[in-house]
Amino acid sequence: MSLEKPYLNVPGTTIFDAEQSRLGYHLNQFCMSLMKAENRVRFKANERAYLDEWAMTEEQKQAVLARDLNRCIALGGNIYFLAKIGATDGKSFQQMAGSMTGMTEEEYRNMMVAGGRSVQGNRVVGEDGDAQANRQPQGSAGQSGQAGQKVNK
Repeated sequence: MSLEKPYLNVPGTTIFDAEQSRLGYHLNQFCMSLMKAENRVRFKANERAYLDEWAMTEEQKQAVLARDLNRCIALGGNIYFLAKIGATDGKSFQQMAGSMTGMTEEEYRNMMVAGGRSVQGNRVVGEDGDAQANRQPQGSAGQSGQAGQKVNK
């Protein structure tokens, strides 16, 4: 990493920069392939076999199979490309975002309608806000084990 990146200290935030783009190139290309109906059918018929056609890392493949979108982002996935996986699974973007926070869709929607997360305690890693890694996942979806684990760099 040649450039200073002060934004790495923001809790729960992964910036999709050039380094992340290079890291996730094949993962994101796989996601974009799901724009074609025939590829969605092939993927759903045998997810592992379809993923093995892509030059992704094993860790990226496992994150896709687990639908751990937070892990996919940490491994270079771009949320706009990853949305293609959710669409393939019949999930709305709101459902996907809720799963990434450990919240149910309703909890996530209510949080956003109320103005989102407070910045209090969430400005830098190590504070005590609800976006901090030690506070994730949150909400009843996280309590039932339905959400992926939060990944911070």
